Amino acid sequence: MLNDLSSTLALLETRRSGKPRDLAGSGPTAAELDRILTIAARTPDHGKLFPWRFVLVAEEQRDALARLLRRALAEHDPGATRAHHDKEEQFAHNAGALVVLVSAPVHGHKIALWEQELSCGAAGMNLLLAAHALAYVGGWVTGWRAYDEQVRAAFCAPGERIAGFIFIGKPGTELEERPRPPLAAVARPWTAPDS
Repeated sequence: MLNDLSSTLALLETRRSGKPRDLAGSGPTAAELDRILTIAARTPDHGKLFPWRFVLVAEEQRDALARLLRRALAEHDPGATRAHHDKEEQFAHNAGALVVLVSAPVHGHKIALWEQELSCGAAGMNLLLAAHALAYVGGWVTGWRAYDEQVRAAFCAPGERIAGFIFIGKPGTELEERPRPPLAAVARPWTAPDS
């Protein structure tokens, strides 16, 4: 049991994101991706609403995604340069698997929208941890694409939003550790209000 605990803590302490443009290889197998998504779905979910969905973009669909992004960029930013359009082409064809995380809250439900959105974020974090546990790296990105109406409509039903594009693959370069906040900067004891 102690070894299992140590392994779990080591996993949590070493997870880091990879830049999607730096990923290499084909990403997880279909069975591995099913396992990753099954683990991702084991998230806190007040009311058992499943207020999130995973949309898988297959390798053979990447050209269609590139066309969507180029069309959307032309409307989003009519002044976009060739380099901007090339960046969208590269984005659509990043290595690894692509999962679009969709926030799909149940509107008008007694469970607050905020709690449902938090559940979506937790599903995304579980996905990244599961990918890391299987020796993959995940890169969760948003950018203008996640907020563009044309792109949103291609992945979401009315009332839903794109929470992120998550690429899962092998790191093509060494992952860099980013600065982490000192614990004292983000954790403090509660001060009870005077009665």
